Amino acid sequence: MKIALIGYGKMGKAIERIALQRGHQIVSIIDINNADDIYSEAFRGADVAIEFTTPATALGNYMKCFEVGVPVVSGTTGWLDHLDEVKAKCENEGKTFFYASNFSIGVNIFFALNKYLAKIMNNFPAYDVRMTETHHVHKLDAPSGTAITLAEGILENVDRKERWTLNTAEQPTDLPIHAIREGEVPGIHEIVYESDADSILIKHDAKNRSGFALGAVLAAEFTAGKKGFLGMSDMLTF
Repeated sequence: MKIALIGYGKMGKAIERIALQRGHQIVSIIDINNADDIYSEAFRGADVAIEFTTPATALGNYMKCFEVGVPVVSGTTGWLDHLDEVKAKCENEGKTFFYASNFSIGVNIFFALNKYLAKIMNNFPAYDVRMTETHHVHKLDAPSGTAITLAEGILENVDRKERWTLNTAEQPTDLPIHAIREGEVPGIHEIVYESDADSILIKHDAKNRSGFALGAVLAAEFTAGKKGFLGMSDMLTF
């Protein structure tokens, strides 16, 4: 495949390395210093663009890709207030967009485990639930998109919880997500169910960015020949 990269930080470089290892070609790299190159002939020739940037720039990048006819795979979080706008482009104009809050295969297994445990714990109200997520100091949004996806999996299945809140629970029906930013941590997510008698804990600890990068490249390969709004649930079956 011919792949364009939007965002050339640590994730972009990790994606480039894995894409090349898998026999793909990087035809364009867009970063803050050459944003207008998204309209270049090289970029237009890409089979897919993989986008990892910032919440402030993500939506604009998607719209530019749609404008020049290049499908998008994105792992940027913090922009989901505009999700319906992107879905409408896919549904009404035949655009291709693959989004995941986390591309790691391990994390997506963790998502499935989280939902399964939440269904069980719905029957045991003596257990309260909370979450902690830890990321590097450069991450701009809090809580992480992965934490929000995990929280949604709990809220769908635990009737006694109605919403997630950042750091503190204002009501017993709140699910608190404690967000920590320190060092260069790739990502740690921990969910704890606690009663007076004991605690049940599940945790995912990313050792490096390679799992995220591989998942993004696999998603790019998956988009070939497809239209519409896609996600990890379309690509993976557990």
